[in-house]
Amino acid sequence: MTDAASVLLVEDDAEIGALISRYLGANQISVVSVETGAAMDEALRGRTFDLILLDLNLPGEDGLSICRRLRGESAIPIVIVTAQGEDVDKIVGLEMGADDYVSKPFNPRELLARVRAVLRRTAGLQPAPADGARQIYRFSGWRVDVTAREVVAPSGSRIAMTAAEFDLLYALCEHPNRVLTRDQLIGLTHGPVEGPHERSIDTLISRLRQKMETDVGSPRLIQTVRSEGYMFSAQVSRR
Repeated sequence: MTDAASVLLVEDDAEIGALISRYLGANQISVVSVETGAAMDEALRGRTFDLILLDLNLPGEDGLSICRRLRGESAIPIVIVTAQGEDVDKIVGLEMGADDYVSKPFNPRELLARVRAVLRRTAGLQPAPADGARQIYRFSGWRVDVTAREVVAPSGSRIAMTAAEFDLLYALCEHPNRVLTRDQLIGLTHGPVEGPHERSIDTLISRLRQKMETDVGSPRLIQTVRSEGYMFSAQVSRR
């Protein structure tokens, strides 16, 4: 993340929009605020943003529909904003490809921390080694380039992944053939920022399986260990 990081805020409550814009702006993140999905589309046609902060309760096209549409068109990071207690909306939003969420009413410091965390992950701020070598994992014909944040399938095609999906896959590659609890996976993928609850990990696992498993109903790579967590069952080599 750099000082030039930019956020497109989609929020129909003018007071909340102004609060977010002021707070993020005071912390070196530029914000363009719009109130509807149509206005968001217009803003995206005019410039590129580093992240979209998306309220789910919008007039016209709702936030969940917008999230689904955005994820079908691009991998731009999305942080959804939900009303307090709307756990179903959080889970559905994550299933549709959102990278994180924050609940209203929120502490502006928490919002800033989550936005920064997603921007860091998306920017791939892990510095490349001084000798120019890339950090690459290989398993079952797959190639995961951590330095470039790129995933290549055995067929040779690149697989688009959100920041959250890539971070989870990275954590699994780092700990192959070992059972990891949901709490451990939350810690590995979200660092010092308080991560989402356990169900969020389940939705991310489901999304990874959809993209990587030949038979989602009988996964071979990412296996569920009942009452414990998940295990990445692959022989992983690292270069």
